[in-house]
Amino acid sequence: MFVIETYSLAVFFCVITMLCWGSWANTQKLAASTWRFELFYWDYVIGIVLMALLFAFTLGSFGEGGRGFVADLRQADGSSIRSALIGGVVFNAANILLGAAIAIAGMSVAFPVGIGLALVIGVVVNYLDQPLGNPVLLFGGVALVAAAIVLNASAYRRASRGQQGGVSGKGLLLSVVAGVLMGYFYKYVAASMFADFNVPEPGKLSPYTAVVIFSVGILLSNLLFNSLLMARPFVGKPVSYGDYFKGSGKNHLTGILGGMIWCVGMSFSIIASGKAGTAISYGLGQGATVVAAIWGIYIWKEFRAAPKGTSLLLNGMLLCYILGLGLIIAAR
Repeated sequence: MFVIETYSLAVFFCVITMLCWGSWANTQKLAASTWRFELFYWDYVIGIVLMALLFAFTLGSFGEGGRGFVADLRQADGSSIRSALIGGVVFNAANILLGAAIAIAGMSVAFPVGIGLALVIGVVVNYLDQPLGNPVLLFGGVALVAAAIVLNASAYRRASRGQQGGVSGKGLLLSVVAGVLMGYFYKYVAASMFADFNVPEPGKLSPYTAVVIFSVGILLSNLLFNSLLMARPFVGKPVSYGDYFKGSGKNHLTGILGGMIWCVGMSFSIIASGKAGTAISYGLGQGATVVAAIWGIYIWKEFRAAPKGTSLLLNGMLLCYILGLGLIIAAR
């Protein structure tokens, strides 16, 4: 299987992760005018599974490093499979809430608050499991990210003044809950894998196998989570499976594309973690917040009606994120 051998290449893979994780939600925004989020999400999950399998049978099956996907899957023990499945279930619960928050509050709010909080929690949790990197620089970067979350929440409160129905409060709350859950999924996937990707361990999973099992956890849990959301949506009327099958080919392909983009990011992050360490790999990937905020602020114009002074808070938020990510990179 393909294995990263240098830290610089691992950082490059993390940058790709950042771009993918920060950009997939554009597909949700594109579909939103004609396609409910709950219906979009089924195709999104299908896209994740398809891309995970594609990586497993290509990069995960060729090359001299590690262990090929099929052989790796055959020897996997129950605890490793269970850990990767749990990671998929936890992620899916978090991501559904994040998607609902995007639908309510927009990308420039849901990502900085939800994913920013996930970054803070995830870096701490993964560092405790695998303490790689300079802790002063690493947690200094995390502190700047936390400051960015506060600035973004302040900007959102300013922009949402005068709105009716408490929609802004719901979007912010969903973002926070999603962030707390999102901070924990990565550690379960990391725990299922052997530490040195060049030296397979009996019973443990390769990064490619781990992502496939993780995607299966997402798919299985979606049968429960998204079915409940369809029946009791956060916003709007309930939708049915019949509505899903009425969707156009463009609707379905947009969702699948979104899932595939996200899974490219996840796969690259997991592959990079072997050389960068899980805390740094996860932390850099969650720099997706900056990418998503830029999309939301400058492309989708989600703050165009905000009061004077809001742009100062948003620019401060982006600056804190960028400086924080720089310290996280320097930590290794």
